[in-house]
Amino acid sequence: MSTVIAQTRFSVLDRSRTREGHDGPQALRDSVRLAQQLEALGSFDRFWVSEHHSVPGVAGSAPTVLAAAVAAATSTIRVGTGGVMLPNHQPLVVAEQFGVLEALFPGRIDMGLGRSVGFTDGVRKALGRDKDDADRFEEQLAELLRRFTGGGPVHAYPAEGLRVPPFVLATGEGARIAAAAGLPVVVGDLRGREKLLAAVDRYRADFRPSVWAAQPYVVIAGTVAVADSEEAARRLLVPEAWSMAYSRTHGTFPPLAPAEDIERRARAEGGMSDKERGFYESGLRGHVHGTPEQVEAALTEVIGATGADEVLVTTSTYDRAGLLDSYRLLAALVGRDRQAVPPHAQIPRRPRIPTRA
Repeated sequence: MSTVIAQTRFSVLDRSRTREGHDGPQALRDSVRLAQQLEALGSFDRFWVSEHHSVPGVAGSAPTVLAAAVAAATSTIRVGTGGVMLPNHQPLVVAEQFGVLEALFPGRIDMGLGRSVGFTDGVRKALGRDKDDADRFEEQLAELLRRFTGGGPVHAYPAEGLRVPPFVLATGEGARIAAAAGLPVVVGDLRGREKLLAAVDRYRADFRPSVWAAQPYVVIAGTVAVADSEEAARRLLVPEAWSMAYSRTHGTFPPLAPAEDIERRARAEGGMSDKERGFYESGLRGHVHGTPEQVEAALTEVIGATGADEVLVTTSTYDRAGLLDSYRLLAALVGRDRQAVPPHAQIPRRPRIPTRA
């Protein structure tokens, strides 16, 4: 096992993707079951769920509710959100929700927070938000964190006095905000190496210690697919690549389809438009995938280049058995003796390894 990988945390973000022939409720039950399966492997530190509104292919719309179900069905793995989109909510309500989670499942809850608002004007209107609300994220974040420390005429019970580790999901401005607030940062994806390194370097340079974290803590997020052959691992990427390509050309995010159906479409004359094919092929490139040996080498390189403390894996595919096999193979690389670990603030910082030009 790579020494770099052995010293790195690995966690999972599941987006409750729906599959053809399976409805949203089934996708949510699949997420809970996956959390139980990953906990049994013993190699993953966290299981996070996401927030998406009015997206047909994603069932995860209420992350704190789903996190409660996951935490109730597990016993050792940390559970959290990747993330709650703070501009969609009032900080007081978010603090109360995470306070309830921490009260019910002490020492196991993470609070991942993002800056995104609804994807369309219609969704934003339904949420009572607009595009400019993303600009208030820094202010909302500060208010949310104050709810845990107390003070003021309004109190967030039972959150006040509890300690729920916060993380900022960063794209661009988010890294600066995380550094200024002294919070751990989650940066993705693994395919955009230059942007990833720039965000990490900026975050570390600007980081200010806080009561939440004494030093920078970097989580890099991306897709990792492992199988017995490189081609089998690549096929795990096919459903998500096509779903993303379809959404970018039709404006609708469809459920995941079987890989063989999509590959048949790709081979057929006229099965994909030039634009669809371009997005589809682009969606297959750059992810960490392959045999265990290939994935070990790729992860060792990217962790060394970024100095990441943790890798958050976000793989989605139609084949649930194949997905679980991928996580089993990844768990074997990570190590099976790992136990539930304390929050991020107690982990020594990992130095970045300079890479050759």
